[in-house]
Amino acid sequence: MTLRFLNAAEAELFEAAAYYELQVQHLGENFLSIIEEAVGEIVESPKMYPEIENGIRRRLVRRFPYSVLYGLHNAEIVIVAIMHQKQKPRYWLERLS
Repeated sequence: MTLRFLNAAEAELFEAAAYYELQVQHLGENFLSIIEEAVGEIVESPKMYPEIENGIRRRLVRRFPYSVLYGLHNAEIVIVAIMHQKQKPRYWLERLS
């Protein structure tokens, strides 16, 4: 399967990493590593994580209050959002159209 990030999801990823890096040196790098690890697990077993809505699956990440939201389309994994667990939980739905 191929992997693709929506532009908005990629922007969320780097905005969150920048925020954490401003809080504590190297914390942003740690955040990126943990997200990379989660995405790698998604690629290995894309159907392992629960479907939450409209064909979108959620992979919770460790240590940070974030989830990787993704959909499966043909032979492609599409990362829809790098979602903070405490902020606007359904904002990403508009990205599905």
